[in-house]
Formats: sequence, C-alpha cells, structure tokens
Amino acid sequence: MSAQTDTPGSVTTVYKVTGMSCGHCEGSVSGEVSEIPGVTSVKAVASTGEVTVVSDAPLDDEAVRAAVDEAGFELAGRA
Repeated sequence: MSAQTDTPGSVTTVYKVTGMSCGHCEGSVSGEVSEIPGVTSVKAVASTGEVTVVSDAPLDDEAVRAAVDEAGFELAGRA
C-alpha cells in the first residue's frame, strides 16, 4: 500500500520504520513526522514498524525520511 485517498483532500501513506521498540519510540517518530507541513494525523506502531500518515497532499518521501532520522530511527520505505 503506497498511497490511497480516504476522503476528499486527504492522502494516507504507510511507511516502514526500523528501530522502534516501545511507546516512547512511537511518540518520537509521531512527533517529528507531525511537524511536516500538511500532515493531519500520524500513528506509529512499534510492533509492526509501520507509521501511518494522513496528509492534505502526497508527501515528499525525503521530508518523511528527514523527520524519522531526526527522531533517531531509519525510514525503510513505504509499506
């Protein structure tokens, strides 16, 4: 699943992030990714390594990569 439109004007994208192991990790990744302009919702799940991002428009993968790096983790790509 790369990107799909759920409601008019929003895009949901699922990314794989390596290194998350706890709720604090989830919070760190969610906090950084939510700072990207246009992001309306972020849900990180450490057990699966998936980060689901809802945004107003498709996001630049490099912006997501930079945010995940800032949180101390590695973006493996889209799920």
